[in-house]
Amino acid sequence: MVKGSVTISIDDFQELSKSSDKVQETRDNFRLALKELQVFLSFLTTRADLEKYVDEFNRQSKTSKIIFEGTVAKIEMKND
Repeated sequence: MVKGSVTISIDDFQELSKSSDKVQETRDNFRLALKELQVFLSFLTTRADLEKYVDEFNRQSKTSKIIFEGTVAKIEMKND
């Protein structure tokens, strides 16, 4: 790895710093939504047979996979 330095304006540095905070906030919101979807899917599985639909979703999805542990749904990201 090459060591070096970069000079940027204070405005650009502050914008870069803010973007890091925004990324973390987006990740936190994503994780919360993921948990809520898991709860919703778990609720649905107690009321309907969703296995064939989940299997089809898992086959087509490039980014996530739904797994059932009993009646509890888990959503796993394929790139984690």
